[in-house]
Formats: sequence, C-alpha cells, structure tokens
Amino acid sequence: MLEKTFDAASVEPRISEAWDEAGAFRAGAGAEPGAAPYTIVIPPPNVTGSLHMGHALNNTLQDILVRFERMRGRDVLWQPGTDHAGIATQMVVERQMAERQEPNRRAIGREAFVEKVWAWKAESGGTITNQLKRLGASCDWSRERFTMDEGLSRAVLKVFVDLHKKGLIYRDKRLVNWDPKLLTAISDLEVQQVEIKGNLWHLRYPIEGKRFDAEDPSTFIVVATTRPETMLGDTGVAVHPEDERYTHLIGKNVVLPLVGRRIPIVADEYSDPEKGSGAVKITPAHDFNDFEVGRRNNLRVINVMTVEGAIDIANNAEFLKGLVVDTELQETLVSIEARDRFEARKRILAMLEARNLIEKIEPHTHMVPHGDRGGVPIEPFLTDQWYVDAATLAKPAIASVREGRTTFVPKAWEKTYFQWMENIQPWCISRQLWWGHQIPAWYGPDGHVFVELSEAEALAAAAAHYGAPTPLTRDEDVLDTWFSSALWPFSTLGWPDDTAEVKRYYPTSVLVTGFDIIFFWVARMMMMGLEFMGTEPFKDVYIHALVRDEKGAKMSKSKGNVIDPLDLVDEYGADALRFTLAAMAAQGRDIKLSTQRIAGYRNFATKLWNAARFAEMNGCVYVSDFEPAAAEDTVNRWIAVECARTVKTVAEAIEAYRFNDAAGAAYRFVWNTFCDWYLEFAKPVLQQDGDSKSKAETRATTAWVLDEVLKLLHPFMPFITEELWAATAREAGLKRPAMLVTTRWSMPGTTDDAAADEINWLVDLITEVRSVRVEMNVPPASQIPLVFVAPDAVIRARIATHEAVIARLARISSIAVVEAAPKASAQIVIGETVACLPLEGVIDVDAERGRLAKELKKLADEIGRIDAKLGNPAFVAKAPEEVVEENREKREEYVQRRAKVDEALKRLG
Repeated sequence: MLEKTFDAASVEPRISEAWDEAGAFRAGAGAEPGAAPYTIVIPPPNVTGSLHMGHALNNTLQDILVRFERMRGRDVLWQPGTDHAGIATQMVVERQMAERQEPNRRAIGREAFVEKVWAWKAESGGTITNQLKRLGASCDWSRERFTMDEGLSRAVLKVFVDLHKKGLIYRDKRLVNWDPKLLTAISDLEVQQVEIKGNLWHLRYPIEGKRFDAEDPSTFIVVATTRPETMLGDTGVAVHPEDERYTHLIGKNVVLPLVGRRIPIVADEYSDPEKGSGAVKITPAHDFNDFEVGRRNNLRVINVMTVEGAIDIANNAEFLKGLVVDTELQETLVSIEARDRFEARKRILAMLEARNLIEKIEPHTHMVPHGDRGGVPIEPFLTDQWYVDAATLAKPAIASVREGRTTFVPKAWEKTYFQWMENIQPWCISRQLWWGHQIPAWYGPDGHVFVELSEAEALAAAAAHYGAPTPLTRDEDVLDTWFSSALWPFSTLGWPDDTAEVKRYYPTSVLVTGFDIIFFWVARMMMMGLEFMGTEPFKDVYIHALVRDEKGAKMSKSKGNVIDPLDLVDEYGADALRFTLAAMAAQGRDIKLSTQRIAGYRNFATKLWNAARFAEMNGCVYVSDFEPAAAEDTVNRWIAVECARTVKTVAEAIEAYRFNDAAGAAYRFVWNTFCDWYLEFAKPVLQQDGDSKSKAETRATTAWVLDEVLKLLHPFMPFITEELWAATAREAGLKRPAMLVTTRWSMPGTTDDAAADEINWLVDLITEVRSVRVEMNVPPASQIPLVFVAPDAVIRARIATHEAVIARLARISSIAVVEAAPKASAQIVIGETVACLPLEGVIDVDAERGRLAKELKKLADEIGRIDAKLGNPAFVAKAPEEVVEENREKREEYVQRRAKVDEALKRLG
C-alpha cells in the first residue's frame, strides 16, 4: 500500500541513487537504435559557487528538455562541468590564507600558490554540483569537466597559438578596466555601476598667451570633471567643431593647471555644446571615451597612476617630456607623489582653490564603476595586454544568426546580439592573476615574443630566431575565464582530438542561458565554434528571464530578499520548486517567485499522490493489452482523447520552449480533467459491488491514464513520478521493464471527437451550474431545479444519459425540459444549449441584484483609482518597477472580477 503522504526528504535521495546506479543519465541511455543526438552543454557555474535561483531556473529548464528528449528515444547528452573562475577562486584561497595567518601568495610563490588552489578545488569545489543533483539535474555526471582539465587546457593552448599565428590575437597598449585592489584587468561583466553622491568641479584652464584673470572669461576655458585627480594626465581640451563660442580657439593651447603642460584645444563631436560649458578635458589614459578622442586627434597618452591607484608622476618620462620643472610643478610633485588617488584629489583641489582655478562646485549624483569582486572603484588604465580581434571573428557569427542557422528565443534578443556584435571592440583576454590558463608566450632578452604550445617549442623558435639557444621569460598573465569557456561546446567533447564524441554531439541542440551573458559567453562561443569547428555551436539559444521576489524586485543581498533554492527544496521538495519555475517561465517575462506558489504546486504533487492511492485502493492495475481506443464507456473514451490532446499540447510547447504553456497544460489535465472530473465520474462505477465489464474497463483506463500522467509530468517533477512509477507496479505485483526516466514518452492516442464533445459538454454544464450557485449566493447545501430550454435531440439524449451525474455533482433536485425560460431564473448558455436555474424562493432576487450592482460600482471605483495612478507619468517614472507592475496586476484582477459580476447581474435580467 502506498504511504499516506509523499515524503520528498526521504524519497529524493533514494531516487537519485537509483538513477545513478542505473546509469540513467549517461549519454545515449535509453536511446533508440540509430536515434539522432540531442546535446546541451551546461553553462558552467563557477567552481566557487553555490546554487542560487538563477541556477535553479536555468537548470530546471535544461532538465525538462533533456528528460523529454531522452523519453522520446533521442541519444541525449547533457554535458556538465564547472568553470575555474579565475578572480573568484583566487580570492577565496587568498582570503583563507589570510584568515589562517599564512604567508601571502607572493611570499610563497606562484607554483606553491597554484598547488593550494588545486587542493581547495579538490576539497571544496564540488558544492554546486551536488546541489544541482539535489535539484534533479540529469546530466551525464560521469563526463563532468572542468575548464582547467588537462584536455580543456590543451584546447585553450591550441586556440591561442592558432589565433596568434593568424594575427587574430595580438599584444597592444590600450585602456582596460583595472581593479586597483586585485591588481588585474577585469571584464565589463565584472564591473558594477554604483550610484555615488559626489561633486562636479568646474575648473578654469588658462589659455596660452593670455594673462589669467578669474574675472575675465576670455582668459580661460571652463571644463567640468568628477575626477579632478586625473587632470594631471590631460593632453587636450575638446570643443564641438560647430560651437561658435570656441571656433576661434581651435588649434590654440591651454596651460594645464599645476603642471604647466601646453595642451591643444581640438575640435571633436564628442563634446556636447548643450552640456556644461561645452568644453571637456581629455585624459586619454584614464577615460575610455577620452582614449578614442585622443586617438582621433593624435593626443599624447599619459598614465599618472600606479597599479594600486596611487599618483606616480615624478619618474614618469612621458609626463615630464618637454617640461621645465619649475617651482609650481616641483610643489605639485612633492605634494601628490605616491598618494592614493582620493587623497591626491583632496590635495589637487586645495592647490587649485588656492590659485582661484575652481569656478564652482555642484553636488552631483552619478554612476561610478566598481569591481564586483574587489569592491572598489575601477580605473580605466593604460597597460599592455593581450587582445583578440573580435571584429573579424564576429562577422561569420553575425551571419549565422542573420541567415537563421542559429535562432534566439525569444527572437527579440537577436537585436541585442546584433547591436553588440556589430559594434564589438577588441577583447582583452589577459588577466594579472596566477590562477588560470597561463598565456603561452615567452619573451626574449630584447622583448621579442614567442607564442608556442610549449616552452620547448618556444625555446626552439628562439634558437632559430637568435641563431643560438637563448633563455626566455614566460608571460606571467593568465587568460580571461571567458576565453576557455568560449570553447566549452567542443572542448568538453575531447577537441582538439578527433574524438567520437565531437563527431556525434557537436554541434549542440540548444543553449539555455540568461540574457546577461549574451555578449560575454554566447557571442564568444559562436565566434570560436565557427572559427575552429566550421559550424555554429548550437541551433537555438533560449534566453530565460530573471527570478525576482514576489513583489517583482530584483533579488539582492543588500535588500535581504534573496531566496535560497535549497531552503525551498528542503521545505517543499524539488518537484514543487521545479514545477513552479517551469509554470512561471513565460518567454520574455521575469518570474515573481512566492512561497505561496511553491506551496500550491506541492499541493499539486499531493493531489497526484492521492490520485495514485485512490487508484490503488480501487484495484486499478495496469493491463498490458489494454487499448484505450477500444473502450466502450463514453467517459473512458473521453479521458483517453483528452490525454492524447494534452500529450500533443505539452510536447509542442516544450519543443517551442514555451515551458509555462507546457506546465499549464499538464497541470490542468492532471488536476482538473483527471482528478476532479474523471475520477469523480468513475467513482460510482469503481465502488459498485461485483465485477462488471464496465468496472474492469474503468479500472484499466484509470491505471492507463495514471501511467500516462506520470510520463507527462516526469520532465517537470522527476522524483515523485519515478517513485510512483515503481511503487504502483510493485503494489500490484508487477515489475516495470525500465525506470521512468528512460521509458518512452506517450505516443499520440485515440481520437473520438463525439465522446470528447459529450463529456466536455457535461463538464461545462456542471461547472457553469456550480459557478452560478456561487455568484448568486445559493446556499451550498441547497438542492435546486435545473431546466433545459427547447434542447435538440442530441442534448436530450445527453441529459437522459447523465441525469444522475448532473444531479450528484451539481446538487440538482430535479431536471426538466421546457419550451420557455421560467421567470426569476439564471440562464446558462453552453454552445447551443440553454439551461436555467429557477431561483425564486431560493434567494431574494431583488436583494441579490442590489448586492451585485453595489459590488460592480466598487470595482469600477477601484479600477478608476488605479487608472489615475497609471495615467500619471510622474508615478510611472518615479515608483519602483515592482509597484507599477503590482498596480497593473491589481487592475487586471478587478477587470476580470467586474466581468464576472456584470455577467451575474445580466443573468438575473
């Protein structure tokens, strides 16, 4: 006998172990002979990571796809693995060393430090993998890879060397996002914009050849800046070429305050005449926009900071070039040298103030980029780094999407992809870290670089170049983490070796990922896949939305609204969480997650469990030769038809990545059609004495439908369905030929439109009667009459057949057929059928009419109040996004309720 309740906490680990022992997730498990491959590569989570709601959504959707295709007999590989996460992992280990008061990494050296990181990875790096297993992720865990595995490292080396030989990887001096705390370049993805309340300083730059007078604007140009410390590196002032205020000054110089450097006034459209004074200081070494202006106008590039963010000018040859170190400059150098950038700012401002060079100071709130790991403001910093010629690699990747070989779902994301790819900048791939793929570049004594697969090959190349064996020094930098993950779809399959897996499973079928890494991962996989494999790495890219809190706010630790998916699994079970995420995963719409929804889907699991217990208690056992199309009872043919229709609907929705539609269709069939209606229709038959032919057929049908339900729900709710698949057979003394995970998905079933129409008419009739009873405040215990107005022969036959069911389920005292609707009755229209509920003497019709009219007015007032809010541009602009959305949702609820009340009022005439 099945347990009274489903205990997820005890069942889930047992089911996981059974899947593992059966090798159910291995590539090709359960596949039909000659089946087509279906491949998904997991977006590799950071090895330092732990499961968050984004992971839970992403992996649930992937798991639905792979379980569905596995059940359809495809040769499925869901490739798992983790990313070495250069900065994050190095920080974890360095923090641990500091906590243990151990010598820092520079004290112990690179080799010893890297050994420590590997030891940490072996001990603690599998946390998120185990958490994904708890969620039910059916990856081929035997093939788990790591971005620094030996095989993947060989792939990285080959790609770097090959691209370098083609001129697509090169070394250049450019601006990068520099983290002064971690002392490395970081990617745009690792930069967070933080709102800061600061100041905008308006500075006077004296015009060369004029005697500076703070009271005479003709003797200076005013520029505004939020970062006065960078003015030491200014090499120009830009004005718009059509700004009449400055056209006479273009080509002349200003004298850089505190420094004395003569810097040109250049014409550049970057300057906006409508903003501030219309003139902007240009600091090419410390601002990305200024860098481009400097290139266009051939301005000098002067870096005035150290890697730690301190001022460094006294020994800066470029800074001092052409200058006479006068008293004022000497004072500047002494006062500022080696100062932290923010301390230097204070000193510079004091010196400018003393010289009357600050025109005004305005409070200014602006966004300041911070490193997401280091937590300090990043610096645009001029350094020598390695770059990929992304513009060249992007061209075929753009064509792939334009020509439809790779498709984004939702399609709107293609616009985002094109915008970025068509304006792509060189990709900085070097990082000043020790943990990661060390760049395979070696330098000779004269700085000549040798890029090879190994040190031995580099030494051989150096010997040939110099004419004698020559010692080399290896580049200390490592590669950006995204470089190795860009190879993920083929490096995980064994490339660069010509493996059977590469031939079989590349290209992959679909990539499921969040929108935030379209640029950083999706685009780069496209570029690398086309360059090295000759074809796109995936056919479809499904972009899912964010998981927000129940009010629609983005989850963040600072807000305290982060929901831990493992806490939800502990409380409600993995199946309930998975089904919730699927049911809410509408394309292009963020998920507003509430525990009430998860509790509701746990109730759905309970409903399924109770249905299985009901079937068991009523002797509903699987019959091997049962053919639903041959069923004689109309209700049994009907449930078979509805089951077939649902299977088709769910399959089509999953194929189209409409996960919410698939989950919704499955839910409605299981909860409403099967549990609420079919089992209610079947009860009298199943509970009658004796063993009639009808009873045997109903038992067999119930068992058959339950099996189909388990198949239907398995991709969404794998644990409870696998448990019931085994338990229902075991209790009946049967043995399943295979676990549910590798059992075939339901095939298209019977089509009997007449049976479906008849029972669906019956369901609609009873539903409408129940609805009217509630709307009209008919006491639940009251039995009332039902009359049909001039029904045709088909409806008369249906009434005669189902009279007892109608009376039982709709609480009807009598059923009659009349030619005209009686007075004081509520009308029901179902297709061509008109039925009435005479309410005179049952309720006070006039009082009910008054009550409904009063509610209608109240609803109209509420809708008007919300319309006034939403019609106010100030409210929509200033209110938090989640508050605006909440008002829109309330309005929709009121509108739907108003329609129901209006309909009820019309029924009363």
